[in-house]
Amino acid sequence: MRQLLLATVLMVGAVAAFAAGRVLLVPSAGQVLGDLQPMQAIVTDVQGIVGSGDLDRAATRITDLETAWDDAEAEMRPKSPEAWGRVDDAIDAALSSLRAETPDAAAASAALAGVQQAMTDPGADSTGGPVDVEGILVTDATGHPLPCEAMLSSIRDKRTGRAAVADAAALDDLVAKATERCNADDDRNADAFSAKALKLLGQG
Repeated sequence: MRQLLLATVLMVGAVAAFAAGRVLLVPSAGQVLGDLQPMQAIVTDVQGIVGSGDLDRAATRITDLETAWDDAEAEMRPKSPEAWGRVDDAIDAALSSLRAETPDAAAASAALAGVQQAMTDPGADSTGGPVDVEGILVTDATGHPLPCEAMLSSIRDKRTGRAAVADAAALDDLVAKATERCNADDDRNADAFSAKALKLLGQG
């Protein structure tokens, strides 16, 4: 009887050790890129601010997320470029939403929920359908941003040989912002500015 109890204890212990080993060796979905909880806490904070209706303060607070994410890129991106890209796309969408000329609380809330989902399971393919800004497509059919260089080229082509634009100063400002974000490899925000520039040029 004593031997049977000992065997049972040993077996249970072995199973528990095996399970613990799997937990340690096989990272959960949220650990693919490392510890994202501090960044998720910022997202939660921004969601609360959006819920209060203070979109200006939300836009300021989300800059902390942008900074933390950019600072962690060198460490996180090599672990899983695909997972990193999915979270990066979600963050870009939230930034674009809150930094829009006329931000919308519902759209910002949806974008922030997308960030939380992407950070909870960065390994899952969460791309959606095509997205447009001002009626102009800024992504491909799967929801990935179009190359910002191509959109800037479209602006140059459409502007070449054209008579003076009614609001040239606004157009120049949008092109400058699109170029700056494009140089920073921020295609999503660059494309949003480019779409608004193309709208001024009569496309859409």
